Amino acid sequence: MKSDASALVSVIIPVCNVEKYLAQCLESVCAQMHRELEVICLNDGSKDGSLAILREFEARDSRVIVVDKPNEGYGATCNRGLEMARGEWISIIEPDDWIDPAMYECMLGRAALVDVPVDIVRCPWIDVHDWDDPDTQFEQQCTLAHRLPNTTRPVTLADLPIMVEQHPSIWSAIYRRDFLNEHGIRFAPYPGAGWADNPFLIEAFCQAKSIMTFDEAFYHYRCDLPGATYNHKKDAAVALPFDRWCDMTDILERLHVTDRGILEAHYMRGFNYIHGGIVDDGWGNPIVQDGTRRVFSRMDTDIVLGHPKLSPKRKRFYLEQMGITGRRVPVWPRVKYFASEARFFVKSGGVRGLLRKVGGFANGKAVAARRAKENAKG
Repeated sequence: MKSDASALVSVIIPVCNVEKYLAQCLESVCAQMHRELEVICLNDGSKDGSLAILREFEARDSRVIVVDKPNEGYGATCNRGLEMARGEWISIIEPDDWIDPAMYECMLGRAALVDVPVDIVRCPWIDVHDWDDPDTQFEQQCTLAHRLPNTTRPVTLADLPIMVEQHPSIWSAIYRRDFLNEHGIRFAPYPGAGWADNPFLIEAFCQAKSIMTFDEAFYHYRCDLPGATYNHKKDAAVALPFDRWCDMTDILERLHVTDRGILEAHYMRGFNYIHGGIVDDGWGNPIVQDGTRRVFSRMDTDIVLGHPKLSPKRKRFYLEQMGITGRRVPVWPRVKYFASEARFFVKSGGVRGLLRKVGGFANGKAVAARRAKENAKG
């Protein structure tokens, strides 16, 4: 609504042992061009110098509120912040990331374009790679770049299901607090980080009746370092992606979501989580095999086989794991998808953009093949 341009934003920052990057994060939040903020920093039992950094910013800026508490995990900590929040809008920021100065001003400006209450404002982000070494660190646009329109009227998830297909990235959006409260949307209080953002994403975007998007990135996200997720030591960590996908499926079923585009986006995430599990921990791991079958058992075979973004190889793998015979794997949906993707990358980045995408795809295949050989060796 028009009044959103001057609305109070409650920025929730869950903090746990991030002293190396915390100051950069807080500086970027406090330097926002939109000044109407309350910055709720929740120290979740940090054992390093994070609390001292938070206290320093609290003394410097009256908008900063610090809560020091025992460790409860990401979900419970974010929920504490949601209960404390007074702003019309909610933003959740990871304490090792940072944002550009115009982020809230532009997001609220998008919400102010319409005369109806907006539930969510969403935009792309910037991936930061190899950030452990300043000499090798580099940034690139996220996979949502140029795929979100600059809306002038509200849309729903059914209009843009790609918003739940890829990284949860709940931090590249702001949420109307009344909307979250009206629907009782909160984080599941899993131990540790727990991938609590996954169910929150599905719950919020499926419940939203009014979403505004635009194609401008402000949020700098530190991606996992290469190899950081390989060979998990605990069984629960191996099972985590499969568990969370099933949790999200439970939400879709509870909300009676039947839109094919949304289900296709959700299935794509499921296949990607399976691929990640195989790369990280190996197909020989029985937890990966069990998780794969659990995920596949929740999918509709007709949607899988008709899915334009899934390769024939992935579809055959699905049929094999589900013990389904006699079903033909169509090729043309995939061909049409590749043609549309080629047009997209040429339009957004020229021929060089297309070549970069092809190169990135080939590199990903090479990494997966190398990991498969390493896992086979034990």
